Amino acid sequence: MFQVKKVEHANKTFRMPCELIRELEKLAQEKGVSLNQLVIQCCQYALDHLDRGDEPAEH
Repeated sequence: MFQVKKVEHANKTFRMPCELIRELEKLAQEKGVSLNQLVIQCCQYALDHLDRGDEPAEH
């Protein structure tokens, strides 16, 4: 059965290097997705493939 799911979103502001933003904007346009959707996918991919190891996190 089809169920409508509501995904919660939050607004955050991040400062990124201008060149990185230009590259992301270009890629998003080439792939026909929004910049926001591309950034979400990039972040999720990075988290999914992060080598967490056994090392304690540095702060």
